[in-house]
Amino acid sequence: FHFYKRPFQTPDIMSLVRNLGKLSPSTTALFLCDMQAKFRPTISHFDAIVHNSNRVLSAAQLMSVPTMATEQYPKGLGATVPELELGKFDIIPHAKTCFTMILPQLLEELKTAQSETKSVILCGIETHACIHHTTLDLLEMGVDVHIPVDCVSSRSMTDRKFGLERLRQVGAFLTTSECVILGLAPDAAHPSFRGLQKLVMTSAMDTGLL
Repeated sequence: FHFYKRPFQTPDIMSLVRNLGKLSPSTTALFLCDMQAKFRPTISHFDAIVHNSNRVLSAAQLMSVPTMATEQYPKGLGATVPELELGKFDIIPHAKTCFTMILPQLLEELKTAQSETKSVILCGIETHACIHHTTLDLLEMGVDVHIPVDCVSSRSMTDRKFGLERLRQVGAFLTTSECVILGLAPDAAHPSFRGLQKLVMTSAMDTGLL
């Protein structure tokens, strides 16, 4: 198991090569960060974030994309909200006290599920804290990070918007839940395409970004 490392390229070649951030289910993982009940009253558009993240989770399960989840200090902050449906897919979240999701036990679970990870789809809270630090750690490891902006939030919309801008500046791909879902099977001939299409027949819930 290893996270994908981009090969060294000479400067002239690097100027011609652009990372397009394509998603391939066989080398992609989904990370779900700290969507716990205690945060519901304080996180902006919490219910919509959870709803949209659940759509991405359903797509990941349909495409056999391994999914990892965390909970921030669950002893004090409680469990993940049931509507995310971790239990439906037998996903057991990892407890943490740090901001980042990059925990040894989580990486070990991912190693068992998938030999090579090139991309991570990252959903959850808060944008400027746990999403921020998880993104930086993944980028340092050579992993592309795709952040559906309608699946992440903070208490403050200011922290959310400028947190996303900061992550774009360091190289994360800002996207949407529907774009990610359809990107997992971009050909209508794919056997799972109809299942993905059903997930996006109804638009994602609005999360106040526009």
